[in-house]
Amino acid sequence: MSTTHAPSPAAAETGHLPGTPGYRRVLAAVFVAGMATFVLLYDTQALLPLLGEAFAVTPAQSTLTMSLTTAGLAGALLVAGPLSERVGRTRLIHLSLGSSVLVAVACAAAPTWEALLALRLLEGVALAGLPAVATAYLREELHRSAHARAAGLYIGGTALGGMAGRLVTAPVADVLGWRWAMAAAAAFALACAVVVWLLLPASRHFVARPMDLGHLFAMARAAGTDRALLALYALGACAVGALVAVFNALGFRLMSAPFGLSAGALSLVYLVYPLGTASSTLSGRLADRIGRRAIMPAGCVIALAGVGLSLTPSLPVIVLGVAVLAIGFFIAHGLASGWVVARAHAAGTSTGQAAALYLFAYYVGSSVFGNLGSAAWARSGWTGVSLLAGGLLVVACLLAASLRRIPPLLTTSGQPAAPTS
Repeated sequence: MSTTHAPSPAAAETGHLPGTPGYRRVLAAVFVAGMATFVLLYDTQALLPLLGEAFAVTPAQSTLTMSLTTAGLAGALLVAGPLSERVGRTRLIHLSLGSSVLVAVACAAAPTWEALLALRLLEGVALAGLPAVATAYLREELHRSAHARAAGLYIGGTALGGMAGRLVTAPVADVLGWRWAMAAAAAFALACAVVVWLLLPASRHFVARPMDLGHLFAMARAAGTDRALLALYALGACAVGALVAVFNALGFRLMSAPFGLSAGALSLVYLVYPLGTASSTLSGRLADRIGRRAIMPAGCVIALAGVGLSLTPSLPVIVLGVAVLAIGFFIAHGLASGWVVARAHAAGTSTGQAAALYLFAYYVGSSVFGNLGSAAWARSGWTGVSLLAGGLLVVACLLAASLRRIPPLLTTSGQPAAPTS
């Protein structure tokens, strides 16, 4: 599990300030890296019906190309964080992007269904480097006044990457088939990796540390006992589970009667993702001013309203519902991912341990509930999918409400350790 240590107070005050060239390079590079990672993570989602036809597998089986990747990512996070303590944040980011592009090319050439699944599992392992260190890198390298907005912008980059993964693959698949579609996603990610290589500044405040298993377990224990952190881990798992369940089943719904959309037309639905980018960035700015506790519940309620709208038989209203779901989800996820790091820092425990546990829960939720979404579609249609997603978001709403009742951590002088901890 990650053992990223929080930057010293001096580092937090001397990090890149908003508006400076270094600040802009950090945000641009991490934004593009997030895009590359999530292009490759979600590039099969719009192709699930086509993969089902090509390999003669069921919807639930085709969804394994998603759930195995997220499962591999979740497991690899337990190694990527400690590895970053030895090799450095930026080196691991570059290694992760480069290796994931190579695996993506191999996925496009997979000769059998079993080979494709094995490669998609390996893809998740390769992709783990960026999520494992992104928030810790931002906290180490940026001035404390920009932490929440920077985390929001990073989540916005992942949102655009998720959209690009669908928009790149689906139109190509309509014309050239799923293999060329996945090759196009690999080419897109390669271009992003080159941009990151050119822009990402080297760490200024990172200090390499030897791996100490005793310290690792002690930090994991500390990051796994705080009530607020535990609630945030569960909230992230429920929120992403609802989103992925809806999007995994959406293609099957809209490509079948009465809608009958092609893969290319279906991909246009994912144009709602920039709304998630905007919502996560805006909510991060608001959190810097008034605190995460005031905003988090609204994100969960908005996402739940989106699931409700998707129950209608009208295509425009379904698209609206998906848009509202994306807005609410990215508010909640953007705030939760940054809050985990802030809370762990205030608690005096490892920010990387807490971030790794959050991401582990997040991707386990994505893998398990995403696969259940396709199973719910096969068994009960969209009603089953909506009940699953709605139930998960109700739990997320309850967790967000409980977080409002957990007070910020205090310093020895009795003052809040951080305004949003």
